[in-house]
Amino acid sequence: MDIIFDPPKPTGGTSKAEANGTPAAGQADPVKDVTEASFLADVIQASQQVPVIVDFWATWCGPCKQLTPVLERVVRSAGGRVRLAKIDIDKNPRLIAMLAQQGLRVQSVPTVVAVIQGQLVPLFQGALPESQVRQVIEQVVQMAGGTMPSEDLLAAAKAAAGEGQHEEAIELLRALLAEEPDNAEAIGLMGRSLIALGRESEAGALVANLPANVESHAEIQGVKAALEVAAKGREAQAKLVELQARLAANADDHAARFDYAVALNALGRREEAAEQLLQIIRKQRGWNDDAARLQLLKFFEAWGLNDEVTVAARRRLSALLFS
Repeated sequence: MDIIFDPPKPTGGTSKAEANGTPAAGQADPVKDVTEASFLADVIQASQQVPVIVDFWATWCGPCKQLTPVLERVVRSAGGRVRLAKIDIDKNPRLIAMLAQQGLRVQSVPTVVAVIQGQLVPLFQGALPESQVRQVIEQVVQMAGGTMPSEDLLAAAKAAAGEGQHEEAIELLRALLAEEPDNAEAIGLMGRSLIALGRESEAGALVANLPANVESHAEIQGVKAALEVAAKGREAQAKLVELQARLAANADDHAARFDYAVALNALGRREEAAEQLLQIIRKQRGWNDDAARLQLLKFFEAWGLNDEVTVAARRRLSALLFS
């Protein structure tokens, strides 16, 4: 729905900067209290440059007092990629009535909508946790063809980690998590970088005692799996020579091959580790309550579901199971 609005002109006139949505000098704050007189410049025209989040609120509204500071914080952390227009419904009854005539009925507060190039996008009603507010605003910025600073930091951290520059990745992720402490993908990537640097105790502390909605994220579970695999691998490494001797004496010693696979993974020899477990499955599917397959799935989780070794081994596993 396009908003067509022709309010009375403000008595002082509208500057060119205000008309095209660019903050005038000294007015860089992306958060504004908007009235009927300023709605055209601060919402409709400003939305041609960046998305504008509109927060309809009231002084008597309890949830508004919770939500508005969250919206302000998230919008200010977006680095100019989005703006916030706060509209007190009691002080602007004529504006609310005009919007209702165009299909935007504010029946309860808080009501939050976005305006992107003059186009209205309903968002939500009521107060939401900050993590969900960030997700909604990120989606609005993406709809307008932009990216949030957190996305830029995460992309840079992924690139650094992919090149083995884990210290750099961790610094980028620290900056991101200072703004978004519940960003599960960032926490997971930091955990993996810490593990790569041998700082497993820090990785364990990072993923301990997280909120339920964050802890259940696949990236967090992947870090926990990697920590578990690493701990078991250290135990198996101590028996490496013994395990090799047992396999040399009996190639069907599946228990030795299983432990050998865990040790190989701890040494970073992931392809070989996967091969050892696949051999067990090939020779005796379901051995030890399906332990080899379950351990292989644990490896996949620890390595990352999009890791090239994971993808190749998963393909071979599927071929075995469905042959």
